[in-house]
Amino acid sequence: MAPRTDWNPVLRSEFSAPYWAPLHQFVADERARGPVYPPHDEVFASLHLTPLASIRAVILGQDPYHGPGQAHGLCFSVKPPTPPPPSLKNIFRELHTDLGLPIPTSGSLIPWAEQGVLLLNTVLTVRGGEANSHRQQGWENFTDAVIDAVNAKPDRVVFILWGTAAQRKIERLDLDRHATVTSPHPSPLSASRGFFGSRPFSATNRLLAARGLSPIDWQLP
Repeated sequence: MAPRTDWNPVLRSEFSAPYWAPLHQFVADERARGPVYPPHDEVFASLHLTPLASIRAVILGQDPYHGPGQAHGLCFSVKPPTPPPPSLKNIFRELHTDLGLPIPTSGSLIPWAEQGVLLLNTVLTVRGGEANSHRQQGWENFTDAVIDAVNAKPDRVVFILWGTAAQRKIERLDLDRHATVTSPHPSPLSASRGFFGSRPFSATNRLLAARGLSPIDWQLP
């Protein structure tokens, strides 16, 4: 259980950290008892699809979707033909409002990941049907190390932080070099309290352009 690509040497020390073996065993035991999402080969999909060297923006989620056929290792994203869950529908609504882009027909955010948008959940697995069931087992240590590695990059990265859980990570960031775009979470419980109208996609591209970096093409199929 380890990522490939240029992340591996950067994160190698995590695989011998005290939390790693118990975390690995916990996830294995959970899979032996019942469904765990995402599938084993997609746990590190965010790192496989978005090499460290390519990262221009980060979107932080919490834990994976816990229903069958939903989670595939990228926060907020689902593969076709799975319909977009409510938070993702709200993200697409704001994408349309912000940039005038059509509402995507697919819930897959892979095109963003392939352009250097790291779609990272802070917990990478979940027990089927039980949100938050794999929190405080060690994943937070690992994903903090991922965030720290991104923070060490010399070029600006824009951290898109929706909701208070994601915004707690600001204290790990060098804000002289990097930038943040913050708002309430796109969940139906909070989207109307400031996510709608926050225009995070255009804001991200402005912050990249201010450092002479290429914008992200946010359009999805």
